[in-house]
Amino acid sequence: MSEKNNNVTMVRVYLTEGEAQLKNLLKQLHDWDKLKGVTVFRGIAGYGDSGEILGVNLMDLSLNLPVVVEFFDTPEKVEKITEHLNAFIKSGHIVSWPAVTN
Repeated sequence: MSEKNNNVTMVRVYLTEGEAQLKNLLKQLHDWDKLKGVTVFRGIAGYGDSGEILGVNLMDLSLNLPVVVEFFDTPEKVEKITEHLNAFIKSGHIVSWPAVTN
């Protein structure tokens, strides 16, 4: 029986809703990069470069909340994708790490 290579690279991209990059990013990852799956998490609070705390409570229906886009694929494919993403995502807003799928 041959062993299957289960090595992948996980990626997280940190955005805010107000940056309006999410739609374009999802289109790229789906249409151009042909990833099998992407998950988008919408945060309830957070802060980034500006130091401004973004959050939501019952009185504030903010449309500028933190958003995390997460995906994984082969290390080679992810390397090509992140090289392209670096052109339009702020420096330091993409993190990646090796992982193994089961």
